[in-house]
Amino acid sequence: MISVYLQGQRFQVRAAAIVLHAGYVLLHRAPSDEYWALPGGRVEVGEEASATIVREMKEELGEEVECGQLLHIAENFFDLAGRRNHEIGFYFLVSLAETSGHLDKARTYCGLETHLNLEFRWFALEDLAAINLRPTFLQASLTANPLVFSHAVQREY
Repeated sequence: MISVYLQGQRFQVRAAAIVLHAGYVLLHRAPSDEYWALPGGRVEVGEEASATIVREMKEELGEEVECGQLLHIAENFFDLAGRRNHEIGFYFLVSLAETSGHLDKARTYCGLETHLNLEFRWFALEDLAAINLRPTFLQASLTANPLVFSHAVQREY
């Protein structure tokens, strides 16, 4: 994984899946997190960011997905667990199959990776402003109509 500690900060490259369906977006969080995020993970050395999405969705939800267009590139600067982080994020539109078992908006889904205990849940796009979603630029960008490519710099420190 592309994640290194330099000068007291963690630098990483992450790919995230924007899974939209019927006016909802799929988000996830770890049990100890107070915030929600898009599913995804760190890019591995030699791996294309779009391939990271396909791998992570298979590992986390058991879903075969189709990774679509790149929608956002973000430079995120944030504190997590008492440590500064600098993250380069690639955010892709992703489609679940219409036959997916993860399309019920009323359910909460448990991730497959037992060491992470991720919780997956659908949120109505119209309710995103009331959710602690990270990075925060996603609250506005996911509700834009039409969705447009952007480069965001999200600086929390």
